[in-house]
Amino acid sequence: MKVFLDANILVSVLNKEYPLFTYSARILSLADNPKFEVYTSPICLAIAFYFAEKKRGQIEAKNKIVLLASKLGIAETDRTVVLKAAQDKMVGDFEDGLEYYAAIKAGCKWIVTEDINDFHFSKIPVLSARQFLEKHVL
Repeated sequence: MKVFLDANILVSVLNKEYPLFTYSARILSLADNPKFEVYTSPICLAIAFYFAEKKRGQIEAKNKIVLLASKLGIAETDRTVVLKAAQDKMVGDFEDGLEYYAAIKAGCKWIVTEDINDFHFSKIPVLSARQFLEKHVL
């Protein structure tokens, strides 16, 4: 099962933001489970780096991004993804559109985010970390 992780899931793990950390860390650990392929995008990694760097410093933030990039699939954000996100009239937030179309391009069947309403236009299911765990893991 291919799952796409939004930036807020990554940020909560890198910065150990409770109470979300409990669920998001468990979601991230699915990358080691052969039943799941866990993806994110370069944009989500950049956002996660920004917030991790502010809290933990550049060296630790880079080390964490290297670890994430070695464990997660990286969904492509190419010209097609950019154009689809920009031209989709349902997409209000361009960054969310980029993430959505990158997830689609990677073949993801689920998006996990704490901002479910940001993906109101999604044609694939969008769940919070807790909802995803309850539905597919626990």
